[in-house]
Amino acid sequence: MPPRAVKALRTLALLAALFAFCVVMFGAFVRLSNAGLSCPDWPTCYGKVTWPGHAQDIAQANQAFPDRPYETHKAWREQVHRFLAGSLGVMVLAIALIAAWRRRFAVGAIIVSAVFAAVGVVMYMRGEHVVSSALSALAIALPLVAAATLDRPGAWRVGVAALAVIIFQAMLGMWTVTLLVKPIVVTGHLLGGLATFGLLAWAALRWWRVGTLDDRFAALRTPVAIGIVVLVCQITLGGWTSSNYAALACGMDFPKCLGQWWPETDFHEAFVLWRGIGVNYEGGVLDMAARSAIQMAHRIGAGVTFVYLGWLAHKLSRAGLRKQGIAVAVVLVVQVLLGIGNVHLGLPLPVATAHNGVAALLLFTLLAALASTQRLPPEAP
Repeated sequence: MPPRAVKALRTLALLAALFAFCVVMFGAFVRLSNAGLSCPDWPTCYGKVTWPGHAQDIAQANQAFPDRPYETHKAWREQVHRFLAGSLGVMVLAIALIAAWRRRFAVGAIIVSAVFAAVGVVMYMRGEHVVSSALSALAIALPLVAAATLDRPGAWRVGVAALAVIIFQAMLGMWTVTLLVKPIVVTGHLLGGLATFGLLAWAALRWWRVGTLDDRFAALRTPVAIGIVVLVCQITLGGWTSSNYAALACGMDFPKCLGQWWPETDFHEAFVLWRGIGVNYEGGVLDMAARSAIQMAHRIGAGVTFVYLGWLAHKLSRAGLRKQGIAVAVVLVVQVLLGIGNVHLGLPLPVATAHNGVAALLLFTLLAALASTQRLPPEAP
């Protein structure tokens, strides 16, 4: 690959990772401001490419969707989020094409995948949901097949596979609306956004040649990988807490919950993943005991995560990766303080949104630490 192309790929990957972080932040802002159903259709908003702006358009929107009155201050948030996600999709497509450029089959598979995804959206808008689902499934599978055919190091395959993740992420965005913010879908959408960010960040780190020539760091790979798994589990609990509207299940009380160290809880109801079709989950459907169980599980998970990542930060510093260890420790402390602040301050939107963003930053610090334990990737031919 020509040096200019490699440089362009590195720059594009870095920009895409930064942009993905912004999309994750804005998505959290949309979800936490209860704007997830502010556009009752997908991918349009009340039938508009943007959103209704004139009085006549608003009147038509309210007539077409009488169960979902138009709210200007919310609708723009949801549709702008879709535009941002679509722009990120174009960036990821470009990365996938450049990364696979030497393999004709892989390039063809990526192009066909993009066409299938686009046609799938059109079929969905026409009501052909079965055809749309089949095309979307193929659009997801093809980049994975293309990635498997590459003979280059992992970052190149990751760059191609990210296309499959972002297409699936688009489907989760659609299901978020059509399934009325079902918690399992909303949580999956959050994880999909972080997965997209994580894959792009990892590819950018490796393409920018973050790594080591010192094999003594190899022993740290497993502890760091475990840390990433622990963090993802905690983020999943956080997403489940948010999507079930359980963030304030303990009131504004911390470390106690509703004035008790262990309030009444119902873990059986709290973690039912699927409750059927047609239930509107906006505002939550669980009783206080179930929401308290979710909140307590999230707090216990936070304690486990804090202890493990704190130990990991210390281990990284002692082993010679001092900057990485300090970065993990600082971001971890900020995240814990934001979580406590969410409770004590009554879940203010800026603090809650920052809590999501810092979770992504914590994931990045762990990915950077993991990259620092890997051998330097070879220069692209």
